[in-house]
Amino acid sequence: MFSFFRKKPPAPPPPAPATAPAAVVEPASSPAVPAAAAPAPAPAPAPAASPAPPARGGLIGSALVAPLEIPTAPAIPPERQGWMDRLSAGLRKTGSSISQVFTGAQIDDALYDELETALLLADTGVGATEYLLDEVKRKVAASGATRPVQAKNILVDALTTLLRPLERQLTIGEHQPTVIMVAGVNGAGKTTSIGKLTKHLADSGETVLLAAADTFRAAAREQLAVWADRNKVEIVSQEGGDPAAVSFDAVTAGKARRKGVVIVDTAGRLPTQLHLMEELRKIKRVVAKAEPSAPHEVLLVIDGNTGQNALQQVKAFDGVLQLTGLIVTKLDGTAKGGVLAAIAQEKPVPVYFIGVGEKLEDLETFSAREFALALLS
Repeated sequence: MFSFFRKKPPAPPPPAPATAPAAVVEPASSPAVPAAAAPAPAPAPAPAASPAPPARGGLIGSALVAPLEIPTAPAIPPERQGWMDRLSAGLRKTGSSISQVFTGAQIDDALYDELETALLLADTGVGATEYLLDEVKRKVAASGATRPVQAKNILVDALTTLLRPLERQLTIGEHQPTVIMVAGVNGAGKTTSIGKLTKHLADSGETVLLAAADTFRAAAREQLAVWADRNKVEIVSQEGGDPAAVSFDAVTAGKARRKGVVIVDTAGRLPTQLHLMEELRKIKRVVAKAEPSAPHEVLLVIDGNTGQNALQQVKAFDGVLQLTGLIVTKLDGTAKGGVLAAIAQEKPVPVYFIGVGEKLEDLETFSAREFALALLS
C-alpha cells in the first residue's frame, strides 16, 4: 500500500570531492609480421543479406518512419492489487457504460458517437470529453489501429495524461505542527474522512490533535470525539463554542504539546450559504493568528455522486479558501465518477485521496493510471 502521506525528505549529503581522472595507458604496438611468413588465405566473401522489410509506416524519402505504439495496460504491483480490485468494483457503475462502447467489431463513426455520449453521461464534462475524443481519434489514425480494444487502450492512456496533474501526496513534517483545515458540504463524508486520515497518520507514528470546529451540526462534536477515542488521539472541543475560537485553541495547543498534525473539522455548508462561507474565511484568518504559516493544507471533501455539482463546489470553495487538495468519496455508489476528468480539465486542484466505501482501507491515495485502468477495466 502506498504511504498515505509523504514525509519531508532529509537534506542530501554533501557532494564527494572531485578526483583526478585516471591515467590513460596507450596500448603497445603490434609486433611486425616476419617477412618469411606466408600470408593467410583470404576468407570467402559473405553472401549479401536480404534487406529487412520496412516497419509499418514505410519510408518517406530515405527516412524510416517508426509506427506509433498503441499503449497497453501495465501490470499492477502486487501490493496495490487489493485496492485495485475494490476500486474497479466501486467504479463499475461509471465505467460499464464506457467500456460497452468497445465491444463491437470495428472502429467507426458510430463508436466515436457512442463514446462521446458515454463520457458525457459519466459527467466527464464537455471540455474533457472533447479532449479525450480528439486524442483517441488522433492516435487511432496515427497508429493504424483497427480493433476497438486498441482504441480502449488509447483512451486509458489519454485519460491518464489528463488526470496526471491531480496526482500529489500530502506532505507531513515541513511544519511543526502541520495544520490541515477540512471543509465540505453536509453529507459528503467530511468527518468520516477525517477519522480515516487520522487513523492512517496515527498508525504511521504521527501525533495528531483534532479540532472540533464544526459547532453548527449537533452531533458533529460527538462523532469526531468517537474517532479521537478510537485512534487514541487528543481532541479540542467546546460545546456551543465559536468555531474560530476552537480552531485557535487547537493550533495553540498543538504547538505547545509539540504535535505533528492538527486537523480542523469545520461545519458542512453549501456554497450558497454565504454567512457560513464567510465563517470559513474567519477560521482561516484566526488559524493564521495562532500560527502565521498556517493552515498548511486546506482540503475539500466532495461526494462523487454529485457529478458536475462537485466541480461547482470545488470552484466555490477554492474562491473562498484557496484549496490545496481534495478528498473524493463515495465513488462506489455513482455513475458520475468521470467528474474527476472535468476537474482536471477546468479546475485542477490535486486529489490527495479517493474513497470507494466505508472501511478504513477504502480510502487510498489517488493514482491517475490506476483510476483510468479501474474505470475502463
